[in-house]
Formats: sequence, structure tokens, C-alpha cells
Amino acid sequence: MIKVVRGNPTPEELAAALAVVRARAAAASAVPSGAPTPRDAWSDPSRIAAHHVPRPGPASWTRTYWPS
Repeated sequence: MIKVVRGNPTPEELAAALAVVRARAAAASAVPSGAPTPRDAWSDPSRIAAHHVPRPGPASWTRTYWPS
């Protein structure tokens, strides 16, 4: 059951919100419960390790996040 707590949505706004909720529920039920979830690319540790480590030296700290 869905209940509007604040505001007065139009029938179109309520239908759009309900469509989003139903689509999310359908997508969640389509994924098997034992299947691994895909990782986001930004949280993948291999993207950080893919760059070379700067060589030691007086200005090496300036090259830490800016690969040359």
C-alpha cells in the first residue's frame, strides 16, 4: 500500500511515482538471490593500482595523483 503523506500530487505524478516503484520491484525480483552484484567502476581498486607509482624524489608528492 502506498500512502501520500505530504502534498497533493496530480494523478500523473502519482502514476509516475508508482511506475518507478513497480519497475524497481520487478528488477529486484528478476535478479536471483545468490547472484553476485556487479561492482561500480569508481569503487574498483584495480583502477587505482593500474597507474605507475611515482619515483622517489623531492617533487614526487606532486606527481602522486597526476600521472605523467
